[in-house]
Amino acid sequence: MSTLHISTAFDSGAIEVLSLADPANIELKIRADSASEFAQWFHFCLHGAAGLGVNLRFLNAGTSAYPKGWDGYRVLASEDRQHWFRIPTQYDGQVMSAQLTPGANAVYFAYFEPYSWERHLDLIASAAQSEQVHLERLGASLDARDMTLLRLTDERSATPLAQRKKVWLIARQHPGESMAEWFAEGFLERLLDADDAVSRVLLQRCVFYIVPNMNPDGAVRGNLRTNAAGANLNREWAAPSMEKSPEVFLVRQRMLEVGVDLFLDAHGDESLPYNFVVAAEGNPGYTARIAALEDAFKASWLASCPDFQTGHSYGRCAPGQANPALATNWVGQNFDCLAHTIEMPFKDNADLPDEACGWSAERSKKLGASVLLPVLALLDRLR
Repeated sequence: MSTLHISTAFDSGAIEVLSLADPANIELKIRADSASEFAQWFHFCLHGAAGLGVNLRFLNAGTSAYPKGWDGYRVLASEDRQHWFRIPTQYDGQVMSAQLTPGANAVYFAYFEPYSWERHLDLIASAAQSEQVHLERLGASLDARDMTLLRLTDERSATPLAQRKKVWLIARQHPGESMAEWFAEGFLERLLDADDAVSRVLLQRCVFYIVPNMNPDGAVRGNLRTNAAGANLNREWAAPSMEKSPEVFLVRQRMLEVGVDLFLDAHGDESLPYNFVVAAEGNPGYTARIAALEDAFKASWLASCPDFQTGHSYGRCAPGQANPALATNWVGQNFDCLAHTIEMPFKDNADLPDEACGWSAERSKKLGASVLLPVLALLDRLR
């Protein structure tokens, strides 16, 4: 029998091994973020277990950052790092266990389908080949990775540039929410599809500003929630700094230079098995105009995409009680614009469950493509 081994020395790898002597009782600890106490993300490779009945036991699941997230959750596995599937998983309130009999001597496990830094670079490079895309390097993260912005518009459009709506999409402020960058990939792919009438009209009438990965350091380090300094970027928007949160500082600076008419911030939610949006109704500057835009946006998305719903969410924030350090609140308040946080599940969409894959990278991409329809529906009402 091959010797069992677990490795994490790769992009977004993260787990702590407590016991590996018995494949039927592999004891693990979910590792905390590199500079903070958030512990939820895992991604590792098990070697030498082909044909063996493997039982993975995550002993600290009950004390992780979001223990309620394990209720109804199923671990993801892959033998080729391309095709991921859910495996039987149980959670007793303290320990999460997952079972698989691998068919290969190397099998990968992850909290959600990873989105690698190499794939990110490929996405940026591929998009930049289009004549409708201008790549901007805004600066660097704390680990010296490029902070890249993609600007998309049809330069030949008859609509004057000053009259085009400025639409922003950012993704993956929380690096372990990898579904957010899959969402951004689907959004980009549809926008650059020359045969898609929706995209052609949008590029003629809008300028899109897209940041597919707001937290490259956290993504590569295998963090759930924070950057290299331990900062939760979605709590930095009120007063970011180059020392602690350059990622937010640089993107916010560019927003202030060009403006915002519509803002979308893609995330993942640990607990709720639904796709939903969070608005900025708690802002002191919240108006009936913004409320009407929110309702219209949700109604349009609901009518055109069965994977989106409005019945389950975090609930509404009380008037004047919004946290101004959150991206959606800060942008909505400072630009008097429609601003939404988009949440996708780590588990599945309970309205349209998929037994084999649950919520997946591919479904995240299709959701990203689908949001262009409500954007188009609201164009004439944004200002």
